[in-house]
Amino acid sequence: MGAGKYTKGCTGWLIVLVVAALVVTAIVLGLRKKAHHSDMGPVPGPPGAITQKYSDALSVALQFFQVQKSGKLVNNKISWRGDSALSDGSEDGLDLSKGMYDAGDHIKFGLPMAFTATVMSWTILEYGDQMSAVNQLDSALDSLKWITDYLINAHPSDSVLYIQVGDPDLDHQCWQRPEEMTEKRPLIQINKKNPGTEVAAETAAAMAAASLVFKSINSSYSDLLLQHAQKLFTFADDHKVSYTISFPKLQKFYNSTGFGDELLWAASWLYHATGDQSYLSYVTVQNGQSYADWGRPTWFSWDDKRSGTQVLLSRLNLFGAKQSTNAENKGLQMYRKTSEAIMCGLLPDSPTSTSSRTDGGLLWIDQWNALQHPVAASFLAVLYSDYMLTSRTPSFSCNGVTFSSSDLRKFAMSQADYILGNNPMGISYLVGYGDKYPQQVHHRGASIPASANTGCKGFEWLKSPNPNPNVAVGALVGGPFKNDSYIDNRNNSMQSEPTTYNSAVLVGLLSGLITTSSVVRSFN
Repeated sequence: MGAGKYTKGCTGWLIVLVVAALVVTAIVLGLRKKAHHSDMGPVPGPPGAITQKYSDALSVALQFFQVQKSGKLVNNKISWRGDSALSDGSEDGLDLSKGMYDAGDHIKFGLPMAFTATVMSWTILEYGDQMSAVNQLDSALDSLKWITDYLINAHPSDSVLYIQVGDPDLDHQCWQRPEEMTEKRPLIQINKKNPGTEVAAETAAAMAAASLVFKSINSSYSDLLLQHAQKLFTFADDHKVSYTISFPKLQKFYNSTGFGDELLWAASWLYHATGDQSYLSYVTVQNGQSYADWGRPTWFSWDDKRSGTQVLLSRLNLFGAKQSTNAENKGLQMYRKTSEAIMCGLLPDSPTSTSSRTDGGLLWIDQWNALQHPVAASFLAVLYSDYMLTSRTPSFSCNGVTFSSSDLRKFAMSQADYILGNNPMGISYLVGYGDKYPQQVHHRGASIPASANTGCKGFEWLKSPNPNPNVAVGALVGGPFKNDSYIDNRNNSMQSEPTTYNSAVLVGLLSGLITTSSVVRSFN
């Protein structure tokens, strides 16, 4: 009888255990379904194992800035490039010979050039140790300073900023090497009478960010940059007029859709550079509601800095802003929430994911310069991923489904890999990387032999069916159509023209992917 009693009791407990196990299993499965990935992985320290393909691609991408340099070249490593535009600015007694040409032509446009410098600075601040580990930091610093030297000279007084060198209409009537330019190079300046808020603010952002980069390298240069940044921000904020209102003809080249984003972007960088609480109040309490479009994801670009600002300020919320007020912290929380909404739109498995992708998996927003948005978005994704790792933030939610930092990194890698050749065309869109890349890049200097003397009328080289005689190493072309196709034709500028600002965000993306590493908690 005792044996029978024991068996019944054991059976009862067994049933309880089985039921409990089923409950636990159901809970685990439910959590797995709800949480796409919950693993955070260890917080990395200094740069670890290098991913060679991204290191190689970074080395290639940085060379494009050497290709685009204007002025008297120093330690020139591009055999087919020489000195150019040496007299730029001379008509107003300035030296504006440095700086970089924005794309395949020879105009110096202030807004995209300053954006290039801001993004380069951000990359160096976050990923300088990774860049150094693969011997690319010095190259990046050289390119950055080539631009900031120009920006300093372009700001000769508090309320004057030269924002363009060259006449785009005249330039586009020529097909020539920059070394041969003889046409007039007129100057455009903004001032109190003809303001240009967004370009003044973007230049302030570039100088503030660069001041942090050079702080430990050249303190006097850093101080000079910061002085210029503060004066330019004051000028931009005191004279709120779009530069394309002051100069309507510029609308067909780099038309601005508004200046609120640049003011927030500049103030954010000035807060990081100075620690001055008034800049934090500016972006959170005073102007966040009106300029930031909290809760609405946008695409990061030379024209729209909102998503970049949101991610930049998220690092303050994740790492903690010193001595911030409750109102400022509330604003920072809104920036972080908006950043998470941006990330949710990028991840393919998110309930709020954008459906605008090619069959090959590339984010696709615009047929002109198609790679601009996926590269910039991926750069922000890598940054936010590393902010999460460093702050030990395990996940974020997209309409009830949670994702981790590794999901963001996986997405960014998918976009980088597409660009480097893992796409239906099997082509690398980064010129000089891999075995197959565009041969007819829309680029004047690359398309004309260095020995040719074409004058302004070298259009035979534009129309030539042959590959470019010079390889514009590091050029990131515009990219594919929505059906993943690419037409390698020099006249197809929609797809084949490279830009320095695209290269800047690509350098940022590749630098973040070289190795998994934590970012610094403070730029100061």
